[in-house]
Amino acid sequence: MPTVKDVMTSQCATCTAADNIYEAAVLMKQYDTGFIPVVDGERLLGVVTDRDLVIRGVAEKHPGSTRISHVMTEEIVSIDPDISIDEAAELMAEQQVRRLPVVKNGKLLGIVSLGDLAVRTPFSDEAGQALSEISESPYTH
Repeated sequence: MPTVKDVMTSQCATCTAADNIYEAAVLMKQYDTGFIPVVDGERLLGVVTDRDLVIRGVAEKHPGSTRISHVMTEEIVSIDPDISIDEAAELMAEQQVRRLPVVKNGKLLGIVSLGDLAVRTPFSDEAGQALSEISESPYTH
């Protein structure tokens, strides 16, 4: 049975808590993503999303030089790389998220998204069900 490590994106952009929101926005543009893990070395501290930048950054009138640590999401759900694709889809649906950092012993290994589950596996039914459940929520990451 395929696991998260079989479908995750392992080459992902990251930033540190000391980076600023402008730098995070540039990374999001460069990597065409709305989700950047925030790390200290290889240890995951949180994530910054495009929504974080807008709601906690721009809407709060913070300048681009504001540190990521002021706008990032610290309470995050992560997943072990050895978890099955089915369990990953269930966790995404349960937590109402589209992306999960993949972490082993505190070390960030990559990111798995609903797109990874739907495109790279024969388990598109589970990913589709998870997306359906997430899309019904008024707030998602």
